[in-house]
Amino acid sequence: MDNQITTINLSFSRLFIEKVEVGDDLIILVHGGDKEHIGSVVMSVPRLSITGDGSISCTSSVLNLLGHKDEELLRPICEYYCKNENRVVTCVGGFHVDDMTQEQILELKEVLEKYTLNTVLL
Repeated sequence: MDNQITTINLSFSRLFIEKVEVGDDLIILVHGGDKEHIGSVVMSVPRLSITGDGSISCTSSVLNLLGHKDEELLRPICEYYCKNENRVVTCVGGFHVDDMTQEQILELKEVLEKYTLNTVLL
């Protein structure tokens, strides 16, 4: 697979999601806003679910920069791909807009939720 980049236009900014295959593993870079940065790193490793039904779940490890909340954006994406593709996935990135409103935060979260439910975007 070639690197894939998806650009998502928000009402107040843009969000970029880039997928890069590294052997059998996957790295996803999520960034955007006014001040792109690395605020969090999430690594998810697939495992059999403890339910015993044979389904795939995952265990995730997280590194956050002090005061950053980017894990809230990255972790659902990372765990989604890990469980659905049964491979190690690492998500890196950050999104920042000064003085974001609650409506903008909600819009960003809703867009990412739709993204994980509809991977046709990527």
